[in-house]
Amino acid sequence: MIKESRGEQETLAFGKQMGMSAQPGEIYLLDGDLGVGKTVFTKGFAEGLGISEPVTSPTFTLIQEYGEGRIPFYHFDVYRIADVEEMYDLGYEEYLFGEGVCLIEWASRISEILPKHCIHISIEKDLGKGFDYRKLTVAYP
Repeated sequence: MIKESRGEQETLAFGKQMGMSAQPGEIYLLDGDLGVGKTVFTKGFAEGLGISEPVTSPTFTLIQEYGEGRIPFYHFDVYRIADVEEMYDLGYEEYLFGEGVCLIEWASRISEILPKHCIHISIEKDLGKGFDYRKLTVAYP
């Protein structure tokens, strides 16, 4: 599935739509260049799960947990991960195979430890279509 966005509000709304349909046990992999809108999408996703607290990128903590929505939400940002072994130290398997939903920014950095049944979302810019244009591609397993 491909969704075109012409600005932050459309990216946020698409994230919200995806969050509203998310189910326990699902894992969303989110990739795209710096500044492409991954955190904007994630904020919308959290909103779709019924989370009202502020959502920030866990760049320095690697994971943020949100429990107030309709299902637990685990937001990973593995941009600064030095080695996949750090994921084992976090106990990542408890999150990925638990009762909540996971969204992992920069997921391609840890692809070798991720299960095959993940939903992959790629966000790309196309400056030829405008500064705020984004192409969001969703691939289901």
